[in-house]
Amino acid sequence: MRGLSRRIAALFTASAVVAALINLTPTAAYADTLISQGKPATSSSVEGAFVAGNAVDGVAGSRWSSLATNDQWLQVDLGSTVTLTRAVLTWEAAYGSAYKIQGAAAPGGPWTDLASVTGGDGGVDNVTLTGSARYVRMLGITRATPWGYSLFEFQVYGEVGGNPGDPCPATNAALNKPAAASSLQGAGFPASAAVDGNTGTRWSSLAADPQWIRVDLGSTQTVCSIDLRWEAAYASAFQLQVSGGPDGPWTTLKTVTGATGGVQTHAVSGSGRYVRVYGTARGTGYGYSLWEFAVRTTTGPPDPNIPGGGDLGPNVHVIDPSMSSASIQAALDTVFTQQESAQFGTGRHAFLFKPGSYNVNAKVGFYTSIVGLGQNPGDVVINGGVTVDAGWFNGNATQNFWRSTENLAVQPTGGENRWAVSQAAPFRRMHIRGNLNLAPTGYGWASGGYIADSKIDGSVGPYSQQQWYTRESTIGGWVNGVWNMVFSGVVGAPANSFPEPVYTTLQNTPIAREKPYLYVDGGGNYRVFVPALRTNARGHSWANGPTAGSSLPLTDFYVAKPTDTAATINAALAQGLNLLLTPGIYRINAPININRANTIVLGLGLATIIPENAATAIKVADVDGVKLAGFLIDAGPQKSDVLIEVGPASSSADHAANPTTLQDVFVRIGGAFAGNATTSVVINSDDVIIDHTWLWRGDHGEGIGWNVNTAETGLIVNGDDVLATGLFVEHYRKYDVEWYGERGRTIFFQNEKAYDPPNQASYMNGTVKGWAAYKVGPNVNVHEGWGMGSYCYFNVDPTIEVDRVFEVPIKPNVKFHSLLAVSLGGNGRINRVINDTGAPAFGTATIPSKVVSYP
Repeated sequence: MRGLSRRIAALFTASAVVAALINLTPTAAYADTLISQGKPATSSSVEGAFVAGNAVDGVAGSRWSSLATNDQWLQVDLGSTVTLTRAVLTWEAAYGSAYKIQGAAAPGGPWTDLASVTGGDGGVDNVTLTGSARYVRMLGITRATPWGYSLFEFQVYGEVGGNPGDPCPATNAALNKPAAASSLQGAGFPASAAVDGNTGTRWSSLAADPQWIRVDLGSTQTVCSIDLRWEAAYASAFQLQVSGGPDGPWTTLKTVTGATGGVQTHAVSGSGRYVRVYGTARGTGYGYSLWEFAVRTTTGPPDPNIPGGGDLGPNVHVIDPSMSSASIQAALDTVFTQQESAQFGTGRHAFLFKPGSYNVNAKVGFYTSIVGLGQNPGDVVINGGVTVDAGWFNGNATQNFWRSTENLAVQPTGGENRWAVSQAAPFRRMHIRGNLNLAPTGYGWASGGYIADSKIDGSVGPYSQQQWYTRESTIGGWVNGVWNMVFSGVVGAPANSFPEPVYTTLQNTPIAREKPYLYVDGGGNYRVFVPALRTNARGHSWANGPTAGSSLPLTDFYVAKPTDTAATINAALAQGLNLLLTPGIYRINAPININRANTIVLGLGLATIIPENAATAIKVADVDGVKLAGFLIDAGPQKSDVLIEVGPASSSADHAANPTTLQDVFVRIGGAFAGNATTSVVINSDDVIIDHTWLWRGDHGEGIGWNVNTAETGLIVNGDDVLATGLFVEHYRKYDVEWYGERGRTIFFQNEKAYDPPNQASYMNGTVKGWAAYKVGPNVNVHEGWGMGSYCYFNVDPTIEVDRVFEVPIKPNVKFHSLLAVSLGGNGRINRVINDTGAPAFGTATIPSKVVSYP
């Protein structure tokens, strides 16, 4: 708890200083002007009611405060590019001992350092700046106290009349363009009157909520500002939106609440042909009425010739057979040394091996991918190993996350390859010419994992692995099982025998399409192969020759770099290009919009997207055959409603012949910093395949706590005929999975309930103790699941109980097979497995409670 007496003392001291600064007339030494006061401000996080705008309001005593982690920022939009001279920071008692002042032309960067401060002692900092920017932010590096960063005032000064060109031009792109509205008050108030440049004519709507007005810019353009001149009948709350089509789907660039009308300028960032103001609450008893609705764009229509293909970036290491084994091994070892224990680090790497034979041992650390560039796995042979162990964590493999290997053959040294991983570590299109060991050296704990489209000539030994899912593969044998071993379409899998041994075996996978992958053709050109859809799939797809499918040249892809903005990426997508994300961290302030059927978004080296300003990271329209694969979404500090949305809420199209797929798409909330999102993934479209995902609200790392990395639900499925194969969802504060679509199916589900509810009272679903891990909606008539487990480990209050971990309607066609519940070490109690069925799971013996079938 922060000390109240400390706050009050600091408040009076800082208030006097702020008052003096606000009334300060610049001396000859500062021929500059205070520009930031009253301008729009945003921040990475907010502590309670201490919002960003308080730091630029000129009011003595009001302040902004962040959450208590180092990586936090406060940003102000100056409205146009300004030649900067200084920044004055008036700290509350929770100050930064090290921070940067940075500038940018766009709200999401890229950012340029204008000044760096170390050894700060709080109070008032007067920092000299050199450079120009429209957006200026304080980026905290190190806190001086256990609390967050807190500023009474953040004042940015610049030279009046010394500004370079405004990157958001004054030209009104909406002027005299076609406009439409949801309603009209009468014929004398048409939508066109708001875009005619005449401040004496206006559009007015009927007196109801919601209402909208939209304008067609004539082509897709990058919008940087929306200017509104309200008549007396104004909106107190509204959204500013863009779309590629007149009927959506709409992307919200900004949500405004508490507005008071008048003349408003709203800085935004996003691309679309159609722009609309969507009113959600009226400020008066009348309708909505605008004298003028102006749209400003940065470059007019986007370049219709954005090139495809190109350089894969510095973190893609292309390996050629002409290179010496020693040089290849040195490159692998250098990256592994950096990445072995860098669980929440910023490094991202992909090693791409061209066809040939190599004598190396590739140790695979965090955010590292080892990939063969042949069209078939046997085109690249590693004589040695592609291995993961757990020496960095004292032989415990339960945190060996976020890494991958794909599309190559391994002739393992000693006849056995070790892949001791847990979640988010896909093992795809691999040929192991020997045995595969899934446990760490010493057989410490492990909690994985996933194999697909692979061939293991020998046996697979999970040993200490608690659970595992294997699909469409061929294996020489399977050694044992701990709690939950699931197979679908696997040649050589053990027979179905749950509860003992713990094998759940389906002869086929109902629908499958393997992940797209990069390869080189006979001419040495990069291409992306797109495997074909399979039904009732069994065995690896390349058993009888090359995998069926189609091939695309790399020139059909926009090869993105981490410095790219959402606007640039969306312009490339709108042009018709697919998207290849090279390794790195992408900070975006607007959604990546996938509006075209069959679009591919493929990440290399666990490319990571961080949505800022509470944005959704990816939005997919209700179209056929979109393929999302191989990347991580890291929730931003400002709480997003949804991180990935597949189909808008109104989705209804049939995609059975060409479903959308999500493969190796992972979500993280907290761990690297205090991320926040209400729901991680929402599936509104029908006929979607979710193939191997880990949706994780962090239980360790930075920014962790019940009220710190807040996230209510991992996955919500509203679409019909959705199939999940390899569904890992953990630690959300309410339901981990909610499923409302008909005919849904899940093959393998792994879950841990949230570790950190402070007490039973804070972990109640009405009168029900706790929240189920997997809920099927009461109106669903057909649903089925196989091989599903949920565990509890309440490490804050071990007396907490969960009444049930599977909550489903009692109907004959809602069926479940091979369920289990576990209390890990007796830290908490699960009273029933599914509805009111299943013995309780509790006690330090960590013995699962199992249900073979339900009902």
